[in-house]
Amino acid sequence: MYAQMVKTDAARVRPLDEMEPQERAFQERIDAGQKIEPKEWMPEGYRKTLVRQISQHAHSEIVGQLPEGNWITRAPTLERKAILLAKVQDEAGHGLYLYCAAETLGISRDEMYEQLHAGKAKYSSIFNYPTLTWADIGAIGWLVDGAAIMNQVPLQRCSYGPYARAMVRICKEESFHQRQGFDILMKMVKGTPAQKAMVQDALNRWWWPSLMMFGPSDDASVHSAQSMAWKIKQNSNDELRQKFVDQTVPQAKYLGLTIPDPDLKWNKEKGGHDFGEPDWAEFFNVIAGNGPCNAERLDARKQAWNDGAWFRDGLSAHAEKAAGRRAAE
Repeated sequence: MYAQMVKTDAARVRPLDEMEPQERAFQERIDAGQKIEPKEWMPEGYRKTLVRQISQHAHSEIVGQLPEGNWITRAPTLERKAILLAKVQDEAGHGLYLYCAAETLGISRDEMYEQLHAGKAKYSSIFNYPTLTWADIGAIGWLVDGAAIMNQVPLQRCSYGPYARAMVRICKEESFHQRQGFDILMKMVKGTPAQKAMVQDALNRWWWPSLMMFGPSDDASVHSAQSMAWKIKQNSNDELRQKFVDQTVPQAKYLGLTIPDPDLKWNKEKGGHDFGEPDWAEFFNVIAGNGPCNAERLDARKQAWNDGAWFRDGLSAHAEKAAGRRAAE
């Protein structure tokens, strides 16, 4: 989901006998399950792919605070405010871990911010949808963070060491986020008919964007094969989407909700659910910057960057003075 449109610059996956000795040794290490560390040799395509994916992941965590952040003051109880505040703070931390991991690949945080603000770097399409009601906060925790966990657990086995290690803590915290979202909806479906209707409405609006989070179908995802050969990705988009649907449908039934998909049904032969096709035209439109909240989200990030300029300037001035004092001593 955080590599929805990440390019690998590889037209095809080359076999070992077509590789130069250094690249062949690198691929053999990956095939053997070894981790690649920052100062070790790696193909430029591998480095670029990781920079694109990790930075897109980091941007998604940071931008992902925005749909929920404006509900902190409107949460229904003090306990809910504290829980949501903690969750949003977690997302900020996830972004910082991931920016640090990306920096080990030779790109600065400022460069990554510049790419985001210029529209050259992407973030997950799901964060370009509005949060209209309190039920949306529960749906984000249940569906969006549930999809995130589905994608992120395999990333703990990513071939690049810093990324894999960052994911260990992130996955633990995302598990909490998913449970808090489900808990919100559990309380609401047991409330008034209006509250349950609000939950169903949230599910109706978030279901299909959640399925799109895993990226295009495998036949349209031309770069996945190389990422999987490098063991950056462990599973295909369609595999993760299928797993998500199979896990989520029973949870929806437990909540007494209806998945908004007339094609959804259990397929005994394959041992999983058949389900409808997401609207990929909508997906690519949102990725292109034309979603409901694309402009709003990007403007918020640019404003935050501009508002923090005075603080960055102060840190730089302090560092220069400290360096001058050390030089004089």
